[in-house]
Amino acid sequence: MRLLHTMLRVGNLDKSIDFYTNVLGMRLLRRNDYPDGKFTLAFVGYQDESEGAVIELTHNWDTDKYDLGNGYGHIALEVDNAYEACDKVKERGGKVTREAGPMKHGKTVIAFVEDPDGYKIEFIQKKDRQD
Repeated sequence: MRLLHTMLRVGNLDKSIDFYTNVLGMRLLRRNDYPDGKFTLAFVGYQDESEGAVIELTHNWDTDKYDLGNGYGHIALEVDNAYEACDKVKERGGKVTREAGPMKHGKTVIAFVEDPDGYKIEFIQKKDRQD
């Protein structure tokens, strides 16, 4: 077995694809409309689906906003430098919700950003880059 993808329901598919591709640097791997079901699936990631896990963005055509609830946590991305990654997100119009810095009660450098639907993405700085 292997992890294939994580699915997120999104209210505005174009905004979400823009965020994951232009702000976080992923690639749009595929996009399929399902008119009978009135939904679209778009898959984004840093590598092909055959090589690693990706994110499935599900857009139900009749829903433009979701209640995220209190069970969802975040997606974690490893970055070379969390400080620079936050700067790039801000330059590209993204929202940083926790600036880069050491985590509470530890030394690992982390940061959090938020996608257009409010989903949290954590940046974790590579261990060899810890200050």
